[in-house]
Amino acid sequence: MNRYFEHLSFDSAFRQLTICPVLAISLFASSIILDSTCCLRTPSNIANQIAAAATNHSSDFNVHKQKMATAAVASQPPMPTGPVTAPTFKPIINNAATKRKLEKAEFDPKQHLAYKEPESILSMENIGYSKDTGVSPMAVSQPFKLFSDECIQKFRDEVLSEETVKNCSRESTLAACQVRGYAPRYAPFIHDAWHSEETLSIISKIAGVDLIPCMDYEVGHVNISVKSGQQAADERAAVEREQKSYAEDEGIAGCPWEDDKPVVGWHNDSYPFVCVTMLSDCTDMVGGETALRKPNGEIMKVRGPQMGCAVVMQGRYITHQALRALGAQERITMVTSFRPKSPFLADDSVLTTVRGISDLSELYYEFGRYRLEIMEERIRAQLKKLRDRHDAGKKTDTKALKAFLEESERFIRHTNTEMVPEEDVVPGEQPEMDFPNEKLPTPQTESEDEREAKRARTQ
Repeated sequence: MNRYFEHLSFDSAFRQLTICPVLAISLFASSIILDSTCCLRTPSNIANQIAAAATNHSSDFNVHKQKMATAAVASQPPMPTGPVTAPTFKPIINNAATKRKLEKAEFDPKQHLAYKEPESILSMENIGYSKDTGVSPMAVSQPFKLFSDECIQKFRDEVLSEETVKNCSRESTLAACQVRGYAPRYAPFIHDAWHSEETLSIISKIAGVDLIPCMDYEVGHVNISVKSGQQAADERAAVEREQKSYAEDEGIAGCPWEDDKPVVGWHNDSYPFVCVTMLSDCTDMVGGETALRKPNGEIMKVRGPQMGCAVVMQGRYITHQALRALGAQERITMVTSFRPKSPFLADDSVLTTVRGISDLSELYYEFGRYRLEIMEERIRAQLKKLRDRHDAGKKTDTKALKAFLEESERFIRHTNTEMVPEEDVVPGEQPEMDFPNEKLPTPQTESEDEREAKRARTQ
């Protein structure tokens, strides 16, 4: 976000505001326009919007207890080029923790976990992939309760703290506002929650393989989407109109009142598994599903999680996208990436979607370290086999040794390839897949004659 901070003079604005600094992110995210080429554009007067909003801010505005409105998406109006009137809406993201020093809290599994098993877990074969795809037969779980409300509030406190936001905010071509690379320095509670043995046991059981966080830099990556109260109200009205039209038509016209536009475009994750956790109240939220692309091109949806709930997915091997959530003033999701605990299982991690939104020095250090640690464990195991075979008076298994060395070459070459030189990395770039003619499944549109025939049959 550096170029936007310079453009908007965020540091200056923060010093003048008496509200929490995270308001800057809420207004920033809600004011971003994504054009047809997925290039981010930010209005030059956003700093004035932030300052104006300060006069309307209520310090006791508690988003955690607010009941949010439903809605369907209304296209964002063009940003004005002249003077901007002071917005009358209150900031949706407002945590008291941003104005005070965070109280130290320790993660307690008995207190902060509220696990309930998912209703079902889809396998790779269920969605059309070979059972040998990936490192586990598991594809994606249905949403399940994972964390208590108290735990989620502590997550929000750390993620939306002034230090975290000012030092770890990012924006990209794939998502408007992100916070990442903050644990454990700014978020020890979040770090401990995702490294807890009890948490890892739950995630691993669902995934069907023992997992650990890929690296600290990828613990608790957060995507933030916010909008004004008026935008949410407009969305709600749009949903009601479309639902009414659909009901009056008895579904005959095929009115697609569910939104099919993504908030995050088609992509494969950089790491084998992800656990996506909802940090917002989704009581009246419409949409927000994850769309999965099957190998044959068909699309299926998996419903999004509620607050404190999570979804586990083998996202490295499944092309997917996050659909927009309608009607809610905020949608904050936390994504933690995992890899197999065993160094002897495949690690197909890449850095494709994370290079442009990361501190490359820290990312490359952690990526290089864990990949070398895997290589170290594999070499030690192979060396033991070699010695044991020789000590037992057996001939050297040249074929097996050469196979190990060839695989090691591929592993090291892949590690090297992913560490693209800093000068060649485009800041903010997160590549997405292009399926230009693809639409999510909606009721099939029929001709007027076909509709008349159906009306006659129903009468």
